[in-house]
Amino acid sequence: MYLLQIDWDPIKYIDLGFFKLHFYSMMWIVAFISGFYITKRIYKNEGESEESLDSLFIYSVLGIMLGARLGHVIFYQPELITEDFFSIFLPFKFKGGFEFTGFRGLASHGAAIAMIISMYIYNKKVLHRTVLWILDRVVIPVALGAVFVRIGNFLNSEMIGEYTNSKFGVIFRQLGDTQPRHPGQLYEAFGYIFVFLILFYCYWRTKKSEQQGFLFGMFLVLLWTVRFFVEYIKVVQNPERADWLLNTGQLLSIPFILIGLYFMFLYKPKTKSV
Repeated sequence: MYLLQIDWDPIKYIDLGFFKLHFYSMMWIVAFISGFYITKRIYKNEGESEESLDSLFIYSVLGIMLGARLGHVIFYQPELITEDFFSIFLPFKFKGGFEFTGFRGLASHGAAIAMIISMYIYNKKVLHRTVLWILDRVVIPVALGAVFVRIGNFLNSEMIGEYTNSKFGVIFRQLGDTQPRHPGQLYEAFGYIFVFLILFYCYWRTKKSEQQGFLFGMFLVLLWTVRFFVEYIKVVQNPERADWLLNTGQLLSIPFILIGLYFMFLYKPKTKSV
C-alpha cells in the first residue's frame, strides 16, 4: 500500500430486497436538493415567489434527466434505439431479461442542451423575464450538482482514467484492475468545485449578474474547459473513435466553450425602443 495509491472496491448499492438503492442515484438526488436550496436563496434575493421556484425545480429535473439520458444514447450508445428502446426512458433493462437498473448512461452534454431548452420553456410559461436571466442564476446550483454527479461516477467505478504508469492513482478492483488509474471523476469534481465557487462569488460579490449572459457564459467556458482537459487522461468511451486527435467528449465541449466566450465578451442584450 502506497501513500498516494487507493484500492477502490466499494459496494454500489444498498439491497432493500424489492429495490436496489444505488449510491449514484443518491448523488443525483443530493445534487437536485442542494441546487434547490441554493436557488431558493437566489430567488429570495431577487424577489421571486416560491411558486415559481417550485416550477423551476420540476422543469430542471425533467429537462436535465431527459436530456442527459438522450445525450448519452445519441452520442455514445445509439444502438439502444433499436436494441432496447424502452430502456432509454425507463430505469429498467428489457433485453436479456427484465431488470431494474436505474438510469445508467447520462451525458453532461445532453443535460446542458436540455437545461437551456427547459429554461426557455420555463421562462415563457412561468417566469416571464428573459431566458438569460434565469440561465445566469441556475448555472450556479448546476455547477455544484456536477460535483456530486462526478462523485457518483467515482462510487460507481465508471468514467475511469487511463493507467498512471506510476504508484499514484486508484485501483478499481471491481473492474479487475491491478494497476492504478487516474481518478478522472475526482479530477472533474475538484475542478467543478472551483467553477461553483467562482460563479457563487461573482453573483453575490460583484455586479456581473447585471451583465446579462455573463455568468451563463462563464459557466460554459469554465465547466467545459475542465471537461476538455480531463478527457486527455480518461478512457475513451467510443473505442472506434480513439484514433481521432480529439475524442467525442472534447469535440462536444468546444462549441460550448465558444458559445460561453461569446456571451461573456461579445453579446449585447437587445433593448426595446421607447
